[in-house]
Amino acid sequence: MLAAEPYQTEALEVDLLLAGIATRYGYDFRGYARASLMRRVRQAVRREGVPTVSALQDRVLHDPDSMLRFIDRIAVHTTSMFRDADVYMALRREVIPLLRTYPFIRIWHAGCSSGEEVYSLAILLQEEGLYDRCRLYATDFSDSVIDRARKGIFTIPSIRQHTIAYQKAGGRGDFSAYYQTDAQHAVMRQSLRRNAIFSQHNLVCDGAFNEFHLILCRNVMIYFDRELREHVHALLYGSLAKFGILSIGMKESLYLTPFADRFEELGRDLKLYRRIR
Repeated sequence: MLAAEPYQTEALEVDLLLAGIATRYGYDFRGYARASLMRRVRQAVRREGVPTVSALQDRVLHDPDSMLRFIDRIAVHTTSMFRDADVYMALRREVIPLLRTYPFIRIWHAGCSSGEEVYSLAILLQEEGLYDRCRLYATDFSDSVIDRARKGIFTIPSIRQHTIAYQKAGGRGDFSAYYQTDAQHAVMRQSLRRNAIFSQHNLVCDGAFNEFHLILCRNVMIYFDRELREHVHALLYGSLAKFGILSIGMKESLYLTPFADRFEELGRDLKLYRRIR
């Protein structure tokens, strides 16, 4: 019998790794887009200093600390404050007037990563006089990422970039009023966390936990295969109040899902949708 090609062996090893992690820890990465997942698994192999994916599997299954490192390496944490400034302008223009009609507003940041966009929205809501009527639920599947988001600590260089983005997104005040600094870091003010709940939630396997008037799940599903994207869209739809608003990433699509005709688009090409049925 001919030996398997190296890439076939590696693919089999990855399948076994993901199945083992799903069984051992309950984290299921098997619906992630394959090409980007393979790149991140190879990166995890290098950083753990092991020779093969099988050796990585052995370490991850027997060492919970290695599993925590694996989660951080598999997750994609590309984010920034006021990312896509036009979206935040549209939130002010199109969504805030709708949210004003509710006596109490529930918002879900699904896949919030390290929290930059959570604080961005909290700032926007404060400037619009709505923050005290809101409860923000910020979730991600990684406990360590959620812990970073909860602390709200960012580097000074990143804060300079966030300041520029804040101004482009229609910020109405002095951005420096929203954080305190030391020599190396900026810490977002406690007032921005007062009505926020940071918690672990896995879009792959966890269910709905509330009904929301606004859900932001931006630049998360681009890393999923089609089947998993449809699963997550069903979860988001089931979690959204009628006439609630869904915000997804600029490279993501609602129209290729079974829920396309249940929404109307707000604005143009900003991926903001209002549930109509």
